[in-house]
Amino acid sequence: MGESATSAAVGPSDACFTWTRTLSQGATGPDVTQLQIRISGWVEQGETLAVDGVYGPATAAAVRRFKAGYGLQNTTGTAGPETFNIIYSLQKQDCTPTHFSYPEFTGGCGETGFSGGAVPASVVRQNLLLVMWQLEALRHKLGDRPIVITSGFRSVSCNSRVGGATNSLHTFGKAADLGLASRPSQCQLWRTARTCGFREILGPGYPGHDDHVHVANRDTQFWRAPNC
Repeated sequence: MGESATSAAVGPSDACFTWTRTLSQGATGPDVTQLQIRISGWVEQGETLAVDGVYGPATAAAVRRFKAGYGLQNTTGTAGPETFNIIYSLQKQDCTPTHFSYPEFTGGCGETGFSGGAVPASVVRQNLLLVMWQLEALRHKLGDRPIVITSGFRSVSCNSRVGGATNSLHTFGKAADLGLASRPSQCQLWRTARTCGFREILGPGYPGHDDHVHVANRDTQFWRAPNC
């Protein structure tokens, strides 16, 4: 048996987003999209979950892994009160996960905010929200050990000054660099990030990445860490 709604609302009212129905395969809509953002880091190695508002087999599988990861006995692919209550406990009023926040991803080159990137600031923030939920999954899979962000969003001018690649995903808000102060080792970060939906993961042994692990959302897969 899957989760089922027992009242008009399937979870308590939440300052960020409130789900009002149980979701299962075949469901579509913005509530599915909101769910997909939050479970995006619970995929098989090499997979990336589409955030498209369509509850298909991949979303159901991610829900099962999310439930299992947080100790639920009911690990069906249906998202109901138990699933949403875990999400509510993890997210803050601005929809960011409890262990990450927007300020951690601003301030490249001494600048603040999300303007001056390759896309409008509102798009940068939405892209970063997905990255943060993937990182929340990564952190939990590593035993809830702290992860330190050393670089998040960069304006185009900042990216140029620090020698970033042309069209760097940092300028889109799609990337994060995880520093040496993170509690897991660099190779632990790199290996586990492969199960969190990131298509770009660069680490020790890859040029310029011996002091951090770079994770990002790109269109094609590119994983490199020769020393791991």
